[in-house]
Amino acid sequence: MDKNVKILVVDDEERIRRLLKMYLERESYLIDEAENGDLALTMALENNYDLILLDLMMPGKDGIQVCRELREKKATPLIMLTAKGEEGNRVQGFEVGTDDYIVKPFSPREVVLRIKALLRRSSQTSYLETSSAAKDLVVFPHLVIDNDAHRVTANGTDVNLTPKEYELLLYLAKTPDKVFDREILLRDVWHYDFFGDLRTVDTHVKRLREKLNSVSEEAASMIVTVWGVGYKFEVRTN
Repeated sequence: MDKNVKILVVDDEERIRRLLKMYLERESYLIDEAENGDLALTMALENNYDLILLDLMMPGKDGIQVCRELREKKATPLIMLTAKGEEGNRVQGFEVGTDDYIVKPFSPREVVLRIKALLRRSSQTSYLETSSAAKDLVVFPHLVIDNDAHRVTANGTDVNLTPKEYELLLYLAKTPDKVFDREILLRDVWHYDFFGDLRTVDTHVKRLREKLNSVSEEAASMIVTVWGVGYKFEVRTN
């Protein structure tokens, strides 16, 4: 299943790149390397990677800047590598569109498992053209979520979402009209407790609405803010 998966490994330390490359090539992944953020951004924009492993602290553009600029053009799944004591930066990473993070020093086996988990969730690698009926569809007026294919269409047009944006939309849509507070969304969608860093949720909701609104105002309007509480998915019949 993982044949021909192409991954970009970005770290300014050659020994870390070499270690990651060795373990990932054992899984038959194709590996490219970048030693700084500027080169990484150029490579990420010019190539269609299935996943990017991105160090947070680097000379030149850091991981936050690379992720922010990449997210303006692409939804490539992205895992941030961070050192202990950089929790504030990790929160910022989620806000700009990081899908997961791994803390250094890390176990290479953990990295492989995290990559496999994200690839399974990723619309970049999970979508397969098929003429058979999808088994797991969430269907509303103006919006269809094909969970087998990790594909979202609004008014018949594909919406290119990051894995985390997709998970957030699916989570809300599976329980229409139920209000979720930000803490619950952080726990269930991100699987981390940030103890009050709720901007992550707001940023992702904002980005999700913008992407939906670019093809369907009706679909975007179904994500409703409940002031002072959180968000809900509201199905409108008219």
